[in-house]
Amino acid sequence: MNRWTRWAGVLGISALLAAPAAAQTKWVMATPYAENFHTANIRAFIADVEKATEGKLAIQLHNNATLLPMGQIKRGVQTGQVQLGEVLLSAYANEDPFFEVDGVPFLAWTWPQAEALNTATEPYVRARLERQGLSLLYMVHWDAQGFYAKTELRSVQDLKGTRFRAYNNVTGRMAELMGATPVTVQLAEVSQAFATNVITSMFTSAQSGVNVTAWDFTKYWYNVGGMRTRNAVFANTRALQALDAPTRAALLAAAATAATRGKELAKQAEVVQSDRLREKGMLLPAPSDQMMVELKTIGETLTGEWAQRAGPEGAQMLEKYRAAMQ
Repeated sequence: MNRWTRWAGVLGISALLAAPAAAQTKWVMATPYAENFHTANIRAFIADVEKATEGKLAIQLHNNATLLPMGQIKRGVQTGQVQLGEVLLSAYANEDPFFEVDGVPFLAWTWPQAEALNTATEPYVRARLERQGLSLLYMVHWDAQGFYAKTELRSVQDLKGTRFRAYNNVTGRMAELMGATPVTVQLAEVSQAFATNVITSMFTSAQSGVNVTAWDFTKYWYNVGGMRTRNAVFANTRALQALDAPTRAALLAAAATAATRGKELAKQAEVVQSDRLREKGMLLPAPSDQMMVELKTIGETLTGEWAQRAGPEGAQMLEKYRAAMQ
């Protein structure tokens, strides 16, 4: 063995000793939300991934729209600008009716209905995302929706003529069917909109009501269930497939755990945030039977309109959902 061979051997051993035990893959995730139960669930999901992979896959979270706003997150994951994203699925209703189905009021207004609708729609949502280069990891519902008002609501007629906050096409249409005037206002602008009478009523969750301190401008919250929209967490498919098999399996297992954990967090938030509204002096009376009958009738109209937009696949999905609820 000459001196060059000996030096090559020494340098090779030194290089092996200096190399890390395993190369680390770094991903970036974007979500538009500040701290709430969805964000807490994501943080736990990331911790589970990093623990299961022993740090081989590290995920940096950018929440509260600090990296990308809601409207840009899906595209950002598609193009690989970030590897992971979370969005409110119904915010992308203009792309495809299936993205807004859980936002159709009174199609699924109880937890069993929401879970059955999730099961019925998940394959359709997954297939649509896959065609766009995205892999659905999990979905988690928001807590129940209800009406915020300054005065008592005995029936839908009491909302007639109010300036009603709408945040997408279907809530705008619901306002019209109730005889209210829809006004598009983003959640961050709600307090100012109430203060200036731009809006006088709104339909959203207890969690959102707490986030905007609804007790400053309304007195009543009627939990009517309404709908439980979903947040979807997805990955760039190329980035997912580039992971080695054990790392990919760990990520998917953590996602399955996050789906289960998220369901329980949503149910807990429904109770905890409702209690918070009470603590702040708001009244939470049960909606009248008359009001619920009227709302369900409106829901049937909205569901029919959605089915027309969704076409044959929409009709197929609704058949599966209704069969599951029998």
